Amino acid sequence: MPSDLDTLQPWNTQTARFKRSRAIMDDATSQSAKTAKGTGKEKTVDDVPVKVTPRKGAASRKCSIGFDLGGTKMLATVFDGDFNQIGRRRRRTRAFEGVDQSVQRIIETIYEVLEKAERTKDDLTCIGMGCPGPLDLDQGIVLEAPNLNFKKVRLRKLLQEEFGCPIHLLNDVDAGVYGEYRFGAGRGARCVLGVFPGTGIGGGCVYDGKILRGRENSCMEIGHTQVIPNGPLCGCGLRGCLEAVASRLAVSAAAAQFALRGQAPHLLNEVGSDVAEIRSSALSRSIKAGDKAIERCVLLSAEFVGVAVANVVHLLSPDVIVLGGGLVDAMPEQYAKAVLTSARARVLPSARDSFEVRVAELGDDSVVKGASAWAQRATV
Repeated sequence: MPSDLDTLQPWNTQTARFKRSRAIMDDATSQSAKTAKGTGKEKTVDDVPVKVTPRKGAASRKCSIGFDLGGTKMLATVFDGDFNQIGRRRRRTRAFEGVDQSVQRIIETIYEVLEKAERTKDDLTCIGMGCPGPLDLDQGIVLEAPNLNFKKVRLRKLLQEEFGCPIHLLNDVDAGVYGEYRFGAGRGARCVLGVFPGTGIGGGCVYDGKILRGRENSCMEIGHTQVIPNGPLCGCGLRGCLEAVASRLAVSAAAAQFALRGQAPHLLNEVGSDVAEIRSSALSRSIKAGDKAIERCVLLSAEFVGVAVANVVHLLSPDVIVLGGGLVDAMPEQYAKAVLTSARARVLPSARDSFEVRVAELGDDSVVKGASAWAQRATV
């Protein structure tokens, strides 16, 4: 890929490409008369055909951007005023290059996705960005994100200075849950609880259309609620956290033991017993191949998630629980059913039929859709 060849160029290709994108966008106004000709033109977004609505003036050109900033990849999507996707750009984050270069890649990616959508920064109404790690939500500061090498980075200020529109930062899991609330598995609900078992376990909650948060930071750290008193040590330093017994990392560790004991022959044959190699996709293939021990591991994870869900049901009475992430994808229907059964067994009788458990519908688009929609809501 071109980005992988940067170090082979005799000049700073990234900076040159960034400046070229800026020049293209600044010149886009003079080009708009040419590109606006015709009606119903077809274009593609990541090779998926997208119908572009013919332009009918300045109002129809207004757009927003949802941005998913991760430790390994970044994804930017442009939405028109009716929330149709009109541009999409995915890139590697390359956090190892340092904070300044990462911020420049964010800016460059936004310009590039605007170019794909045939828009300029003057058409932007707002940008919503889902970010990992603890955030100062009021000031728009990424307090600490180890996977990005970010520490006290004033990201909102930097982006507002560049694009001149409202910038809204929010926790990436919160953004994903809000996306499911607005457009996915949580549509029509009053209160949506999202639980996403992966390497860790993320959580978020939308109540009456608002993302639950603390005074300054995000909340709903469901992965660090205790489900086993004095249980296994969690990476956070506490014992018995949900994450310590139900995350993909915890399931992989148990699966490795089963593989070594000869109780998961398909898993052992494919990836061995190295925990680092036993990812969600490998667990899924192992289950499909008939490794019953691995299936039991994953369902035990779901049972523990049900314990945590039951506690939240007693506190907030969510009507929909949305489950997502690679571990859920390994066996979605069985996982959701196991969570529901476990949670219902642990709530008051009056609450047992008060909630549903659903599998997330939006996949990789949940964060960008949720971030953009939240930014639009907050900007109005």
